[in-house]
Amino acid sequence: MNLVLAAVLALSCTAVAAQEDRGRDNAVETKAQAAQREVGRGLASWYGPRFHGRRTASGEKYDMHQLTAAHPTLPFGTIVRVRSLVNGRTVDVRINDRGPFIKKRVIDLSRGAAQALGLIEARTGTKPVVISVQRAKD
Repeated sequence: MNLVLAAVLALSCTAVAAQEDRGRDNAVETKAQAAQREVGRGLASWYGPRFHGRRTASGEKYDMHQLTAAHPTLPFGTIVRVRSLVNGRTVDVRINDRGPFIKKRVIDLSRGAAQALGLIEARTGTKPVVISVQRAKD
């Protein structure tokens, strides 16, 4: 009888441990998904020659040809994917500045990023986009 009870107890402990492991795996999956979460929808704009060579809010020099962007709250160094809702193009940019400071705009792109997104060719200056975090700053 004691042997049977011990066997049942051992099996139930193994089942609980396996269930906890599955829970941990799901938690890791959730963190990975969270790293690629949507953080904004709205208009993207771009800034270029007038600011080229000036200091950004992060302290680095702005290079309009790099794939960088300004966002009001994301930490500097965060990599975000910007997807155009007009043509479906995407570009990954690194946040290195603050802005935009105009309502309904969610991100200011460097000229290089705007070009990759097709914003410059559109000659509109803005384009509706979705922003998702690809890699948070370490």
